Amino acid sequence: MRRRGVAPGGPDRATRRSRKRFARRQWRRRWLAWRVVLVGVLVLALVGTGVYAVWFSSWLAVRTVDVSGAQTVKAEAIRSRSGIHQGEQLARVDLAAVEARIASLAVVRSVDVTRQWPHGILISLEERIAVAVVEIGGSLRGMDRDGVVFRDFRSPPPGLPRIQTEIGTTADALREAAEVVTALPEDLSLRVDHVDVQSVDEISLVLKDGRTVVWGSSSESQTKASVLATLLATVDAKTYDVSVPSKPTTS
Repeated sequence: MRRRGVAPGGPDRATRRSRKRFARRQWRRRWLAWRVVLVGVLVLALVGTGVYAVWFSSWLAVRTVDVSGAQTVKAEAIRSRSGIHQGEQLARVDLAAVEARIASLAVVRSVDVTRQWPHGILISLEERIAVAVVEIGGSLRGMDRDGVVFRDFRSPPPGLPRIQTEIGTTADALREAAEVVTALPEDLSLRVDHVDVQSVDEISLVLKDGRTVVWGSSSESQTKASVLATLLATVDAKTYDVSVPSKPTTS
């Protein structure tokens, strides 16, 4: 007798179902393997495209170089000094080298260069600001709060105290003088004709009426200014010595 569902000479129904399940499992295994391969190929293609776009193509090239903070120096001079070229790959711009080139300008106190994706470079700088005019060998130079001499003046700018010194004065002495100048209150600063600097601890103020103030170094400058204000108001003298503010003298 022939069993129901079994073709003559062929496998029965259970066998056929088993073979179909096996075939489906095999197909899924192959698909999983190919899917891994396809994903790998896609990732490699995306990475390759990204590398090409960033490092070799003109898609992400420099088109603009913006400058902020430039006051006395022209923005175009900063762009020229930067060495950045239009069309250069943005990722290839050596930011540290650009900063070093711009920082070498005497007027620049600090600089920060950043990429502005997809096509820009931003150069942000802080210029030095003169807090005094230094007279060295007959020339007038601007000096900032760090004691850095960075520019020339044809005539003394109004409102800036004048520092008188000799050629060869150390940078430390100029830095001390800058600290003294920035510590002077406005009312006292207006009475000063010039600041005489010999060394880091030999700084004197020469007032417009000819009187002299022996200041010493920049240490305790605020206390010295307060003591001097009291002395000027109460003692008539030619020389005031506040180099040791706790023990001032006059003569």
